[in-house]
Amino acid sequence: MPRNYSANFYHAVNSISAAILPILLLEIHHKDLIEPIRIVNNSQNIIHQGHLFIALAFRATLPDDKQEGLPRASLTIDNIGKELVGWLELANGGQGSICRMMQIMPSDPDTIEFEVTLSLSNVSITPLEVRAELSYEDLLNKPGIAIEYRPSNTPGLV
Repeated sequence: MPRNYSANFYHAVNSISAAILPILLLEIHHKDLIEPIRIVNNSQNIIHQGHLFIALAFRATLPDDKQEGLPRASLTIDNIGKELVGWLELANGGQGSICRMMQIMPSDPDTIEFEVTLSLSNVSITPLEVRAELSYEDLLNKPGIAIEYRPSNTPGLV
């Protein structure tokens, strides 16, 4: 079923030079974080559904739609503070993190026009930026059962 976008969002993404462009919000969730990391790719902080998103420059690509393999996206955040890098070092490179990407229109910041939630992996840190790969969990290649019965792990059933 196709998504019903607002008229402003539809016009902005389909226009060559829209006056108002969608804004991308990021939430990074991890079990070691009390509150998710919330940032907005904008020059000003924004309140979205009662939560403050801090203005921070980042570049993100949305998941691709290639025929082979899982859809992948990328995220690059400017390395301007010790908080993000410090958390990444404590959280073993952010392993087990979930990244929620949301697009909103500045005129209606509480309405999510587009949303995708991906797993964060392959984090690399340089003095200038933090890079990460975003992808879906590979559910199709997971075994359907937790334990596979073989003679080596169940000798009494042989």
